[in-house]
Amino acid sequence: MDAAFVVEWLNLVLRWAHMIVGIAWIGASFYFIWLDNHLHKPLDPADEAKGIGGEVWAVHGGGFYTAKKFVLAPEKLPPELHWFKWEAYTTLITGFFLLCLVYYYGAEVALIDPSVMALDKWEAIALGLGFLVLGWLVYDGLCRSAFGEDDLLLGGLLFIYCVIAAWALCHLFSGRGAYIHFGAMLGTIMVLNVYFVIIPGQRELVRAKEEGRTPDPKFGVMGRQRSVHNTYFTLPVLFTMISNHYAGLYGHEWNWALLILISVAGALVRVWFVQRHKGNQDPLVMAAGLVILAITAILSLPRPAESLGPPAAFAEVQPIFQARCQSCHAIKPTQEGFAAPPKGVVLETPEEFRARAGMIFQQVWVTKVMPPGNLTHMTDAERRLIARWIKGGAQ
Repeated sequence: MDAAFVVEWLNLVLRWAHMIVGIAWIGASFYFIWLDNHLHKPLDPADEAKGIGGEVWAVHGGGFYTAKKFVLAPEKLPPELHWFKWEAYTTLITGFFLLCLVYYYGAEVALIDPSVMALDKWEAIALGLGFLVLGWLVYDGLCRSAFGEDDLLLGGLLFIYCVIAAWALCHLFSGRGAYIHFGAMLGTIMVLNVYFVIIPGQRELVRAKEEGRTPDPKFGVMGRQRSVHNTYFTLPVLFTMISNHYAGLYGHEWNWALLILISVAGALVRVWFVQRHKGNQDPLVMAAGLVILAITAILSLPRPAESLGPPAAFAEVQPIFQARCQSCHAIKPTQEGFAAPPKGVVLETPEEFRARAGMIFQQVWVTKVMPPGNLTHMTDAERRLIARWIKGGAQ
């Protein structure tokens, strides 16, 4: 069986599974944040006597629902408690296998860019894994230190660390590989928050109730802090998951700064939604997020085209396309590891090249992300000739 065929189907299955369990995890997380912020005083005074601190009534799917939250715990635990943890764990597991398949197995294409840093495959993989481990160790260390007692100071230190991580990743890997590793680092932190802090805190709450003692409040404080962090990491992580579609960002010379700006914009938008749940949203928070997003778009604008020289004819660039592009972008690719043309883009006839001239200019000349990792060794002179052909009217 063809290896490229197997890899393509593994990619499909892992990506689909990752999306399914990720939606389940994030959806449950968003719902419980919404739920916690919409609690009202119980309508029945008897519920307050039972230790219920708030309730929510809702209608959905043709039925009425009520959710109640105890101030601490019910007088008697029910025979079955539902734990929300496997959604997070399976998101990490499927995401890690997908990272290994796309960015480590295919490191020469997706992760290594010799123009950024000439890395051997094993070096790139080791660095990628190192960032996932180091990201958690630094984050968890800061949270458990004295800095973790001041949320504002901790937030500032985490922001600085994220800036350093984004800069380092973008100076080690291809832009595409750097962006996905930044997201993977945050996603790993989110899942390990669940595994090492949030779930143990919930187990302590249950155990204390079973043993008839008051639970240690530190578990609740730590769990709430990590849950808040997870909430604000979510939108930046989701952006990195789709970032490989936007070469204008990850291929930009200031790609690390654009990544941080979009992450901040996403976090601010999430802050506004949390505020909205509580009924005290500040429009300036949403406005700040949108302004930062607009600034990011402006900063990513292509620079004015430099003087490229006289227009080139298609006959001059056709051999370049054949040598550098068509091994991947063909109906039947000859490049190892490709069972089909990337994103379904076929570039075999003059008409197909002309129809995608704008895209080719952006990715070959402006961002230089194609060929990926310069796999087919396109020279700067060849890139300029292609740019001359396109700017000359692509005739």
